[in-house]
Amino acid sequence: MKRRLFLLRHAKSSWDDLAIPDHDRPLNKRGRKAAIAMRKFIRAAKINPDLVCVSSATRATQTLEALAPWRRPPPVEVMDELYLASAQKIMGLARRFPDSSRAVLVIGHNPGLQEFALLLASGKDDADVLRMAEAFPTGAMAQFELDCSWSQIDEGSGRLTSFVAPRELKSP
Repeated sequence: MKRRLFLLRHAKSSWDDLAIPDHDRPLNKRGRKAAIAMRKFIRAAKINPDLVCVSSATRATQTLEALAPWRRPPPVEVMDELYLASAQKIMGLARRFPDSSRAVLVIGHNPGLQEFALLLASGKDDADVLRMAEAFPTGAMAQFELDCSWSQIDEGSGRLTSFVAPRELKSP
């Protein structure tokens, strides 16, 4: 059974108030616009995850909120362990996704999200993989197809089918 994994980096956050702890920084105006652009892209691409795993950081949960409403609202797991998680930590979390989920959206942070995406990608010389290696901007999303169960995810087990950044989309 084919599975799909969507890796979305949270949208741009605000640095206006340096007294706010990193975990609690909200989206800025540009980030909200980018998240809305990604919502429109997700709708147009008919992406309907069975499960959403999101970092507990405010900027990540606000990115998720901007993606609503969903055609079929997926179950959401807000995860402290996704906050600034390493590639290996994200790999471990992905291996625990329920087998009943065929499409999972993960909303997290760099550098771990980008490093995980690059570990997962099977076509290391693919143009989108090379572009993703150069930069994984805020609000960008990588889509992978996997021919294995979640518990079998490993290096090179995913085929990158799409990589899109908000700036590549029409303004909302």
